[in-house]
Amino acid sequence: MEIFKLQGEKRENFGKKGAKQARYNETIPCVLYGGEESSFFAVKPMEIKDLVYNHTFKLVEINLEGKKTKAILKDIQFHPVTDNILHIDFQELVDGRKIKVSVPVIYTGASKGVKEGGALMPLMRKVIIKTTPEKLVDNIKADISSLGLGQSIRVKSLISPEGVQVMHDENTPLAFIEIPRSLKSAKDAATKTGK
Repeated sequence: MEIFKLQGEKRENFGKKGAKQARYNETIPCVLYGGEESSFFAVKPMEIKDLVYNHTFKLVEINLEGKKTKAILKDIQFHPVTDNILHIDFQELVDGRKIKVSVPVIYTGASKGVKEGGALMPLMRKVIIKTTPEKLVDNIKADISSLGLGQSIRVKSLISPEGVQVMHDENTPLAFIEIPRSLKSAKDAATKTGK
């Protein structure tokens, strides 16, 4: 699993005033919670870009005054107009303590329906999983090999490792193989002519 290393500057002032001061200094106010005590710090926007604007799931190693802590990015607040990042929450990983995270779904295999001209249409690109830090994975795989035209794959078909629980209803559709318009037209024409 990829680890994103992040250097943070401890903040002495907390609350709205402290966050406002951090933004005035052109940094992003952050909080790290979930361990013995919460830590308040700030990061430069350029340092966080590859973590925030990326669809992959990464662990974060936060370095605060020489102390390194493993965490996950839990929440981001964006400005409603400018889309600038206003605040970031990180959750510290504690061995044995279960966490919920959102990880990408990786569709694997060569679908029969795609070979026949259909297109894979993902309905869910991410799923929420519950697990302990020791068993944390950066994606969940879905094998679409058996899918024909018009068929779908559901959450119950996900390949999740031992100790990893997918938090969605097992009958929720993940993706389907769309029948192309040209094949639908040909099928309709054949039905009308009685062939």
